[in-house]
Amino acid sequence: MTQRIVVLTDAMMITCIVQRGIADRIVEAAQRAGAHGATIFHAHGTGVRQRLGVLGITVNAEKEVVCIVVAREQADHMFEQIHAAAKLDTPGMGMMYLTQIEKMATYVPPEIVKKFDRG
Repeated sequence: MTQRIVVLTDAMMITCIVQRGIADRIVEAAQRAGAHGATIFHAHGTGVRQRLGVLGITVNAEKEVVCIVVAREQADHMFEQIHAAAKLDTPGMGMMYLTQIEKMATYVPPEIVKKFDRG
């Protein structure tokens, strides 16, 4: 028996790297903007501390990385909401980027598959 894989192709991933303790704020903003969930993991940054130290800004090396997959039509709005929530216009707060997902697979309820099935 061959299992049918439902492949989604109209998705984007927002990745946001911020100071430790900020991820929950980002996820809450993303959920208010329509995200269904997020993945958060911890990381350790290097290099930026020395460069921003000249400006008198202390940058913690401990980071949180938030990954959120959204539909293409939601991506720009979500990106703006996360940017504001994370205060990324402040030096040393972090960065984020948007990546096109070529294809992804996850559980999709049968009634949704039937609605969009092309054969």
